[in-house]
Amino acid sequence: MNGISIFLSEELTDEIREYVKSMHQIGFTGIFTSLHIPEDDASMYLERLTQLGALAKAEGMTLMADISGKSLEYAGFSLDLSDGQIERLKQIGITGLRMDYDICNQKIAELSHHLTIGLNASTITKSDIDELKQYGANFSNFQAWHNYYPRVETGLDKDVFIKINQWLKVNGLKVFAFISGNGKLRGPLFDGLPSLEIHRNLNPLAAYLSLKEYDVENIFIGDPMINRRTINQFDYYLNQQQIILEVEDISSQYYQHVLGEHVNRQDVARDVVRSAKSRMKMVPDIHREFTIERHLGAVTIDNCYYGRYMGEIQVVKHDLPRNNRVNVVGIVIDEDKPLIELITGGTRFKLVAERICQIQQ
Repeated sequence: MNGISIFLSEELTDEIREYVKSMHQIGFTGIFTSLHIPEDDASMYLERLTQLGALAKAEGMTLMADISGKSLEYAGFSLDLSDGQIERLKQIGITGLRMDYDICNQKIAELSHHLTIGLNASTITKSDIDELKQYGANFSNFQAWHNYYPRVETGLDKDVFIKINQWLKVNGLKVFAFISGNGKLRGPLFDGLPSLEIHRNLNPLAAYLSLKEYDVENIFIGDPMINRRTINQFDYYLNQQQIILEVEDISSQYYQHVLGEHVNRQDVARDVVRSAKSRMKMVPDIHREFTIERHLGAVTIDNCYYGRYMGEIQVVKHDLPRNNRVNVVGIVIDEDKPLIELITGGTRFKLVAERICQIQQ
């Protein structure tokens, strides 16, 4: 599942509604929100939660609400199963509750028979699992959600994250995690909302693909928005299985020649991404030009001094020395450079000149 986060600290504006629709159209199916934020005006929770639930239902999206022991009361609800409170939540569009603190395992077990329950992935223990089993919990309705971390330097360590996830999966729990946005960031710190610290300022698609490498299948954007350019990057990846890299022109006569669709070779090279069929293109002799140092993100083409390799197009994975047989044609913009290392064998990628937000699909 791919998801976004919409918070109740602000009104559900037309901009937010359009964002939700746009993200759903490209394949995001879940919404996350929070009901326990001390800075917010709790009196607005119910109205905004009801509006968000209606939007989620209209778009056919799930809605997971993060709660603590008291936060539902602020919005006019309780966890009492006897008076229809949970049914009221479901009626307004909430499909799940992520349990934070002050909620006992017996209550969590009871609720698991009525809706999806998100457990805190970073703090749940074996004794919690044993208690939930003892209380007859419905484990098919459980999900394990990692926190996001607003404060710089407090995000999870990658190796610890992987170990936790392995343990969670052994116990039959689906793992959920967050990546930062890059459009509208959430205050009061505005430093991103990732689960992993290494992802804090990363291109959101790069962070997304990185989590996929760690075998996390359920990924939510923690911040309120990603920008239009990144929405299009996600669209290309999710619906065309293609990674888009924007390439700056350095005034090479071969710049237009390297643009377009490529596929990385299955026999993955250590130093470069190799376009599998680039040498098969009909090209004139490629003369020596800009045979300069090849830095990370350099897009290159082999010139005539490379013999039968002439015309091969590559993207450089890390700094390499100059080679008189290799022309540097352009360079991947800084924002997209983290995507390069995530291009694996057989990955389709596209080198583009214009800003992605301007691409007509």
